[in-house]
Amino acid sequence: MTIHYAYEDILKAAKRIDWTVEEIIGRGQQLDFTRPFMPESLARTEGLGFMNEQEKLIFNQIRGHSYLYIFMLVEEIILPFVEEHANREGIQNPIETEAFMQFAAEESKHIELFAKFREKFQADFGTEIEVIGPVEQIAKAIMANHPLAVAITTLHIEWMTQGHYVDSVKNNVELCPQYESLLRHHWMEEAQHAKLDSNMVLALGEGLSQDELKLVLEDYFKIGGILDDGLQIQAKFDREAFERVTGRILTPEECAIYQDVQSQAFRWTYLGSGMTHPNFLKTLEALAPFMRETVESISHNFC
Repeated sequence: MTIHYAYEDILKAAKRIDWTVEEIIGRGQQLDFTRPFMPESLARTEGLGFMNEQEKLIFNQIRGHSYLYIFMLVEEIILPFVEEHANREGIQNPIETEAFMQFAAEESKHIELFAKFREKFQADFGTEIEVIGPVEQIAKAIMANHPLAVAITTLHIEWMTQGHYVDSVKNNVELCPQYESLLRHHWMEEAQHAKLDSNMVLALGEGLSQDELKLVLEDYFKIGGILDDGLQIQAKFDREAFERVTGRILTPEECAIYQDVQSQAFRWTYLGSGMTHPNFLKTLEALAPFMRETVESISHNFC
């Protein structure tokens, strides 16, 4: 199986998508706190039967805050990795370099967008939401793994983003329009990033033996474990924020239900939906069929 996206086409598409952070969040647009931010397929509030409808709405918005914060965190980790790849030795095609530098510039813009969203959300929501970090510590743990495993994780995140928007957000009129706009404009540029990441993964994997690829896959799973550990902590922070804003302390029984439902919600959102995306699996298969088969064999645990 051969997969390659033309750098010229990617760059042309990227240049047609021309938006600024100020246009999306800096010109008087308001978050609508009467509407959900997240689609139910990701927020999974219906499983929290001990919450009333207003509480479910509040919790959905807390999850919406965490969703964009997690994206900001991973893009801060991805950015230097992409910049290093763009400047690697042996690159022959200046269009390829330009495409990856465009990628890096857009990731930087996304970080700024999500930071401004978080600032605005906290001001309007009125309750502090603790978040995982620091970024440097998480980045150090992730970057200790094989570069190809890091690239595969990046590809996973890019196709995950595409799946979330197309499957759950696009044309969803129930969501806060401002929040939907953030996701839509992010999706526009990530569509090109996913193609670039596919090329990067195949370039880094070229010439590696099956034994080397087995070690790469082990490192990909290690990175997944690092992310999962952080996500479970964020789920706890989100519950604590819910308790603060509502003034309601969950009972031990409610906490157990919450942990069960939201642990799986976070795992599906950030792990399962990426591991099962057909384009992600297609790239793994192009590297080595066993890599796709192995990921597919365990992905049900995260769905």
